[in-house]
Order: sequence, then structure tokens, then C-alpha cells
Amino acid sequence: MPRTAPQPPPALLLTPDASGLVAEIEAYLASLPAPARTPAPYVCPFGSVLRPWYGEHAPPRATLLDRVLRRPARPVPVTAAEHLGLASRYITAHGWLQGAMWDPAGRVCLLGAQAAVLAHGFGTPATVRTARVQLMEVLHATGRRVNSPDEFNDRPATRQADVHRLLERAAARAARLGL
Repeated sequence: MPRTAPQPPPALLLTPDASGLVAEIEAYLASLPAPARTPAPYVCPFGSVLRPWYGEHAPPRATLLDRVLRRPARPVPVTAAEHLGLASRYITAHGWLQGAMWDPAGRVCLLGAQAAVLAHGFGTPATVRTARVQLMEVLHATGRRVNSPDEFNDRPATRQADVHRLLERAAARAARLGL
């Protein structure tokens, strides 16, 4: 006699429709207030991608000749406006500091951020000088009589948001001037 697979009892065969589950869920959703039923904006299940502070700029890469001669890679050319934007993003990524160029935790002041951007191979000393002139122009145009951007950075009333705003305005001015 051939054997057949045992069949479960009819009471264990539940489908969503047969159990009344779908009707119960629909009734619950209908009872919710209108804002709870509005569709939410789509959020990617994979999250967002972390980008380095230098973002759209590729880091400098040593050529074969650079490696043979044991010299650093050529700096990535950036404008003064881009340099100021990179300095702002460097401060955002590593933290802001007053009273010193940097600390052991990696936080930097305004000058420290500019030096770090330069040390990472973005721009030249001439680019940094042009950017600092733009910072001074914005400081004087906004009525802040200081001898250097570093003096503004170290004032007790200055906050990190003030430094970012200064860098943003100076970058906009440099971009307008084509620097």
C-alpha cells in the first residue's frame, strides 16, 4: 500500500483572508486619524553615504616619478573660494578650537583649518594667502575691525557658527571675483 504524506487538520490551514486578519487591519487603519495615514517620504533602507571632508575633490596622488624621487604628490589645484569651503568642511569634520591652531583631539582653529587643507595637498600657499585676504575683506566689510582672521577666531564672543558664516561669505566673495 503506497504511503501518502500526512495532511494537517483543516483547523491549522489559516490564510490571512480566512482568519479575518486583513479585515481587522483594514478596520484599524480606517480608525486612525488622517495624518497617521498620509504616506511618509521615502527613506533609503541603506542610509546615506559618508563623504570625506574634501568631498568632490580627489586627494592628491603620487605619480611613479614622485615615488621614485621620494617627493610628495603635486597639490590638487583649487581656487580661493574652494579652499575656503574646504576649510569650513574640515572644521565641521574635525571640530573647532579657540586659542591654539590645533589640539591632540584634532580640533582646529580657522588658521589651523587652512593649514590642514594645504597640508592635505589642496591648493598652494598663494591660494591660502588669497583666501586670507578675502577673509579680511569680509571682516572689514561687516564692521569687525581685527588685525587678522585669527584674532576674530579667538575672540570670546566668536562661535563656531560665526566662523562658518565668515568662511561662507568669503568663499562667495572670492567666487564672485573669480578667485
